[in-house]
Amino acid sequence: MEMECTAMARSIVSPFPPTFSHKTKFEGVCFPSHFPRGKIPPFSLSLSNPNSRYSSLRSEKLTRFVTRSSSDDVSEEIPIEKRFPAFPTVFDINQIRQILPHRFPFLLVDRVIEYKAGVTAVGIKNVTINDNFFPGHFPERPIMPGVLMVEAMAQVGGLVMLQPEVGGSRDSFFFAGIDKVRFRKPVIAGDPLVMRMTLVKLQKRFGIAKMEGKAYVGDQVVCEGEFLMAMGNSE
Repeated sequence: MEMECTAMARSIVSPFPPTFSHKTKFEGVCFPSHFPRGKIPPFSLSLSNPNSRYSSLRSEKLTRFVTRSSSDDVSEEIPIEKRFPAFPTVFDINQIRQILPHRFPFLLVDRVIEYKAGVTAVGIKNVTINDNFFPGHFPERPIMPGVLMVEAMAQVGGLVMLQPEVGGSRDSFFFAGIDKVRFRKPVIAGDPLVMRMTLVKLQKRFGIAKMEGKAYVGDQVVCEGEFLMAMGNSE
């Protein structure tokens, strides 16, 4: 297809020298008049005049305007419920209950999606409006209490320490200290709280473990800190 460049198109293609004629012919390029100035989609040109040093002009800011017929196939958009893969399940809630001594209303880990014994664990707490703390914190703005975020992270840390490979442990653990805890963003009902706890140092003689933890909603850090935990026996 061959058509003449209009004066409008010449005003857009500003790199041409003053001697360039707006009647020079272009090949396979269309400049619709309804595009506003500066909004022409980027394109690739070639001039029919082979002696012009602009015969191979290409612009990164423009694209070729192509007219499609109504019969062209258009791929359907993937529904949002199918776009994102589900988290894997390493430990489900029944396996978690075999490891942790916590029970309702204080079991704050619903699933483990990554686990390396004695090294790290990543757990999920599905925060819902049915959690028992929301009626009081707060009735008009349901926000997960920061202390419960810390508790949930500590429970994920307990999964690192209590070694489920042996079929569950009767040992328990307690807070010995928390340091450098920061709450970055509020966690509200409907958020999946994803928590990673990593063992930094373990003193087996004293049963003391130092851990670092971060909690996320999406890719945003909502809580982080350092944890000291002491192992004990539940009996």
